[in-house]
Amino acid sequence: MKRLAVTALITLAIPVFAGCVFAQSETVPEDTALTPNATIDASETSQPLTPTPTSTPTPTPTPAPERINISFIGDCTLADALAWSGTTGSFDAVVEEEGLDYCFQNAVPYLSEDDLTLANFEGTITEETSHLIKEFVFSGPPEYVEMLTGGSIEAVNLANNHSYDYYEQGLLDTQAAMDDAGILWSNQESVAIAEIRGIRIGMCGIDMVSGDTASTAYPLIDQLREEGCNIIIVSAHWGVERDYEPRDSQVTCAHDLIDYGADIVVGTHPHRLQPIEMYNGKYIIYCLSNFCFGGNTGLSDPDSCIVQCEFVMDETNTYCEQYNLNVIPFSQTSTRPGNDYCPEPYEWGTEDYYRVMDKLNWSQEDE
Repeated sequence: MKRLAVTALITLAIPVFAGCVFAQSETVPEDTALTPNATIDASETSQPLTPTPTSTPTPTPTPAPERINISFIGDCTLADALAWSGTTGSFDAVVEEEGLDYCFQNAVPYLSEDDLTLANFEGTITEETSHLIKEFVFSGPPEYVEMLTGGSIEAVNLANNHSYDYYEQGLLDTQAAMDDAGILWSNQESVAIAEIRGIRIGMCGIDMVSGDTASTAYPLIDQLREEGCNIIIVSAHWGVERDYEPRDSQVTCAHDLIDYGADIVVGTHPHRLQPIEMYNGKYIIYCLSNFCFGGNTGLSDPDSCIVQCEFVMDETNTYCEQYNLNVIPFSQTSTRPGNDYCPEPYEWGTEDYYRVMDKLNWSQEDE
């Protein structure tokens, strides 16, 4: 499990230069008679002072650029849809049988090797029973948060259209559960900051499904800058379900967020993979699709992925100078057809592997 520092101690090294001691001129003792023929025994007088050698100050070494590796995964709905809660093959029934470490067991080898994992948590952790009247509402019991910690997921976005499924109380309970588990959370009202090897990573989110716009994130990005964040991540819940291409509104919003100062924009909601775009030297992931989706016992499209971004800092570790992406194609289920809620990676070179790459419009032959 990765450990994230909360605060930073910054030490400024200021070189101190040693002063020089200079020799002084000698005087003859008063009781020494000077005659034309007199001589002075040098051994009877003080010797001239020798200047103390000046030490050369050691220059403060320039820190090596840090490389921060962050993993991004899509919608994680760790609950049944209320309509079929507890039925055979449902999420709750499978987790009760398999245990809380079951769902992310095939992802942990990847997520535990990074510096930080950020997921879109779509649903609630609450025991509240009053809920919105709509087709799908999701809630899991308090112990379900252990799936995230066991899966090496340290941060979640809560800016999405299911965070209020159980009204304000459901959201408050979810936030409290994340806090108790040590999981960072952010949304369209609150930011989260992680500190890794002195680099501050700021996170915030927007929910365009519920009416947010790019400008919703501007005050949050400003706040993250003011708090000294070196990397800024915006999670965007947007688009239309089952779309394989971003809508114009997504593209415009993503470009605006990058122009305003985001280092990367990561999208969710359509339940499908959408392309990766590089814009002004920074990446936009339009949709990661689902990753572990308990809301449906069957999957019409199981393709998913883990996207890892290596943020390479400048030589002063002030800002990100280079962004390196690595895509790991995944299936949301290890059995097909159906959904067993246990994502597994696709084997490199297979038809499944390249299908994911095609949907993302991404290519990497460095396996």
